[in-house]
Amino acid sequence: MQFKNSMSNIAIIPARGGSKRIPRKNIRDFLGKPIIFYSIEAAIKSNLFDEIIVSTDDAEIAEIAIKYGAKVPFLRSKENSNDFATTASVLLEVLNWYKNEGILFESAICIYPCSPFVSAELFEKANAVLKSQKADCVFPVIKYGHPIQRALKLDENGKMTVFFDEFSNARTQDLQNSFHDAGMFYFFDVNKFIKNQNLRTNNSFAMEIDENMTQDIDSETDWRLAELKYKLRGYSPHVEAH
Repeated sequence: MQFKNSMSNIAIIPARGGSKRIPRKNIRDFLGKPIIFYSIEAAIKSNLFDEIIVSTDDAEIAEIAIKYGAKVPFLRSKENSNDFATTASVLLEVLNWYKNEGILFESAICIYPCSPFVSAELFEKANAVLKSQKADCVFPVIKYGHPIQRALKLDENGKMTVFFDEFSNARTQDLQNSFHDAGMFYFFDVNKFIKNQNLRTNNSFAMEIDENMTQDIDSETDWRLAELKYKLRGYSPHVEAH
């Protein structure tokens, strides 16, 4: 195939219509704007991306995405719209669609649609790490508040046992810090991703962020916590003018 264009970066926001725990989660109002707006806005403000697209199977989500400056060049396939579709398969569908159009990208970012704390500054930092470290992927992480080596488990009767008996008597300050994925975005090298078919590899790098800079949103309580954190950080709610 003759490739007519080679671009630097693409931003891909995966936002399917089905959401079981919070209906219409990806376009629900978050302090005055559909929550997907914040991901689109941060990508636009960064000036890093030649294309900013939303991958969706839903006409209403597509309409809202286009309203706020993203593209929706095609609707997601049925195979990538069910509960078992992986993020990797959704990203590959987008990259292959552009490849069939004769367009290749060097780097890409996957930004989750319910991530109102993402920012142009975070994207710029991740891009710099990706390039300087020749990484496969870069993503934000949060430090666990308590050492996971001291984790406990309970049986159905509430009886307690430890996961790691060798650390039972260790001092907290002597245990190594551990981190978990913040679930906000992945900035990755496209060729390496296509080769590995995986976002996290042994050549992935992480950026530690404060736990108040993000909130996993899987319940109504999570949603209220996210709005509270957003306000507490001094961000201004996006309220429509009337």
